[in-house]
Amino acid sequence: MLKKLLLLPLFTIILYANSFEVNQNIGTFSLPNQFDEKQSIDSSITTILVSFEKETGKDVNQFLASKNKDFLKNHHAVFIANISGMPSIITRMFALPKMRDYKHSVLLIYEDEDKRFVSKDEKTTVYKLENGVIKSISFITKDDLEKVFQ
Repeated sequence: MLKKLLLLPLFTIILYANSFEVNQNIGTFSLPNQFDEKQSIDSSITTILVSFEKETGKDVNQFLASKNKDFLKNHHAVFIANISGMPSIITRMFALPKMRDYKHSVLLIYEDEDKRFVSKDEKTTVYKLENGVIKSISFITKDDLEKVFQ
């Protein structure tokens, strides 16, 4: 048991240290949503949208607000917002209350050490997967969001 407890932090560091790459299997992992409920990302997911900035997050949230409540689920997709750079007081007082009004789920990355997802300034990162394996990574603007799901 003690050995497992010692290996868990090491495994977490290794997991977070490397970015996902094309042809890599992402395995299964969980992230909390805006209600602090853990949600799993597994081989059933075919699209992952990741935002690293306030503006790109706003773009994705506006896009999803124009869709039905089950849009992400029906498209086997998740939206992840990396909010690790946001001061925790701002997160608690302003960002989370606003996110709780969304009809869609927003998975959250709080840890700055989590480097699994790559970013590009002023772009949303899109991971396309098949059976848990990354087939492509692209960087899009709000004008490309509709095309991601066609």
